[in-house]
Amino acid sequence: MKSKILLFWLLTILGTTSLLSQVAADCGNAVPICNNTPVNGGTQGYGIDDFNGDTTSGCLEQTISGSIESNSAWYRFRTGASGQLGFNIGFDASEDWDFALYRAADCNSLGEPVRCNFFDNSDAETFMGVGEDPTGNTNTVLYEDWLNVMPGEDYYLMINNFSNNNSGFSIQFSGNIFTTNPFDALDCSIINNLLGPPLAACDNENIILDGTASNAVSYTWYNDTGSGFQPIAGETGPTLHVTVSAMYRVEVITTTMTNIISDVQVAFNASPITNSITDEIVCSDAGIFNLTQKDSQALGTQDPAAFMVTYHNTQNDAMLGINSLISSYPLSIGTETIFVRTTSLENPRCFDASEQFQLSVVETPVLNFPTEIFICEDSAGVIIGETTPDALYTYSWDTGESTPGITVSQAGNYSLTVTNNQLGLPCSTSSLITVVVSETPVITDVIIEDLQNNNTVEIITDVMGSFEYQIDNEPFQSGNIFSNVPPGAHTVTINDLNGCGSVTESIIVVGYPSFFTPNGDGTNDYWHILGVSNLENPMVYVYDRYGKLLKQMDDSSLGWDGTFNGRELPSSDYWFKLIYTDLQGQLVEARYINNHFALKR
Repeated sequence: MKSKILLFWLLTILGTTSLLSQVAADCGNAVPICNNTPVNGGTQGYGIDDFNGDTTSGCLEQTISGSIESNSAWYRFRTGASGQLGFNIGFDASEDWDFALYRAADCNSLGEPVRCNFFDNSDAETFMGVGEDPTGNTNTVLYEDWLNVMPGEDYYLMINNFSNNNSGFSIQFSGNIFTTNPFDALDCSIINNLLGPPLAACDNENIILDGTASNAVSYTWYNDTGSGFQPIAGETGPTLHVTVSAMYRVEVITTTMTNIISDVQVAFNASPITNSITDEIVCSDAGIFNLTQKDSQALGTQDPAAFMVTYHNTQNDAMLGINSLISSYPLSIGTETIFVRTTSLENPRCFDASEQFQLSVVETPVLNFPTEIFICEDSAGVIIGETTPDALYTYSWDTGESTPGITVSQAGNYSLTVTNNQLGLPCSTSSLITVVVSETPVITDVIIEDLQNNNTVEIITDVMGSFEYQIDNEPFQSGNIFSNVPPGAHTVTINDLNGCGSVTESIIVVGYPSFFTPNGDGTNDYWHILGVSNLENPMVYVYDRYGKLLKQMDDSSLGWDGTFNGRELPSSDYWFKLIYTDLQGQLVEARYINNHFALKR
C-alpha cells in the first residue's frame, strides 16, 4: 500500500549549486511558501540589515557581522485554517542554526518574535523548530512550544546560520492543522506564479508542469541542474513531464507580445520501501517491547539516516503518519497488529505503509502463594506451592516433583518454576519458598521488678520464633514487658503466632525488704513479705542456709524478728518461700521471686 499524502514539508536539496537555491537574504524579498512546498537553501551573508541597527530581537543578539543576521534566509507564510502549527528546520549535525518567527503584516512591523531559538548545537542534533522533534527526542533544547493559529495570520520566518559550515537546511511544517485541513492549512494565494509554487515530489510520482497561458503562440522549456538554464530539446507544448530535480522555466510568447517567463523548482526525493517484517512473540514480564529493534527489518539496505520508521495501531494512522507508538511499547496480553510506516526524512510525502506484523504477548505466570511457611515441630507436614493451579501451566520443583503443590515436613528452601508454553514460547516464573519449623514456646524466666510504684513483669524465653505476650486476660501484645502490674497473683502467657501452641505460668507480684536490722530501734525491726494480703491463704516460711525452718507466718503476722526459740540469730543471708491457694483451690508455691534476704546486726 505504497502511497503519498500531503504532509506539507519544505525541503532543501543539499549539495546543489547556488543556481538551484531559492533563498532570500532580506525580509522584503521573503520567499512565500505554502502547502507542498520544497525550499532549497544555503545562506551566504544577510543583504541589508532588516533590524535597522538593533542589537537584539527576542532571543537573538548582534553577531560579529555587526548585525543580528550573519547568514540569513527569510520566508513568509499565511495560515489558512485554525489549529496547532509547528515546523522543523533540518540541518547537518555539525552546523549551528538559529531562528526567529514573527507574526507581522510586513517587514516594517516585525515587532518581537513569537517564537525564537538561539541555543548552540553542542549535542549535534539535526532538527530545531516549533512543536516536537520528528526524531522523538524529548530532551532537546532546540524546540519551542506549538503555535495555536487562526486563519489569515501572516508570519515571517528568519533562519540564520551561525557556524563556519553552511550546507543548507530544510523546513518541514507539522501540527494537527495539517490533519484537519490537509489542503488549505497554509494559504497559497500569496504565491503569484504561472507554474505555481515550488514542488516537492517523490521519485515514483508523475509530475506535469502546466504553463498554459491565454493568447500563447509558442512555448519554450528550460531546466537548470546546476549549470544555468538550458533549453529542453523538443519541448514546445504548454505542459512538461519532469523526472529530474531542477529549476524549470517556461517562456511563453503571446499574440499581444507580453511574453511570460515563469520559474519553478521541482525536487524529487527517493521513495522508501518497507520490507517484510517478522512476527514477534514475547513474554509479558518483559513489560515493554522495543519497537526500534524492527527498524532494521523494515529498512533493509536503506540508509537509516535518510528514512524514519514509525509504528501505529491502525492502518489509517500509518497512512496519515499520526499517533505513532512510543518506542518502548507497553505490552498487553494477547495478539495485536502493528502497522509500519517508513518515511523519507527529506520529504515525508514519500512513504510506504504497506507492511505490518503481529505482536503476540504470552502471559508470564504470576505467583501469589506465600513464600514463607511455618510448620510446628510436631507437624505431619504442610502443603506448599500453588493451591489454585492453571491447567495451561506446567509446574516443576527442585525436588523433582511436577505437581502445583507438594507436602513438606522439613525446614528448608524449596524452589518452584511455573511455565506457560502457549504459542510455543516458554514464559516462566520461579519462586523460592522458605519452610521454617516453629517451636512450641517455653517460659524460661519471669523477671519481676517489685517494691516499686510501677511494678513490671518481663517474660523471658530462649526459643526463637514469632510470639505474642499476655498477662492475665488482657489483650495480647508484641512486647514481652508489662508495666503497672498490681501486687497479687497473675498469669503470663506466650502464644506462637504461627499456631504452634502457647504456654502459661502463674506468678506473684509482691514486695519484701532485701534486709532488716532487728536492733530494737523501731526501724526495720521485722521482716515480712509486703502485699501477701492480696493472696488467698498465704503462708511464708523462713529458713537458714541449711534449710532449717526458722519461722512460719501468715498475712496477720507482724513479721520475723530475727530470733529462733527466743535466741537472736546472727547476721547472715536467710531464705523464704511463699505458698498460697490459687484460683483452682490448689496450694502452689510462688515462682520467679528472688527468695533470699539479709539480717544485719
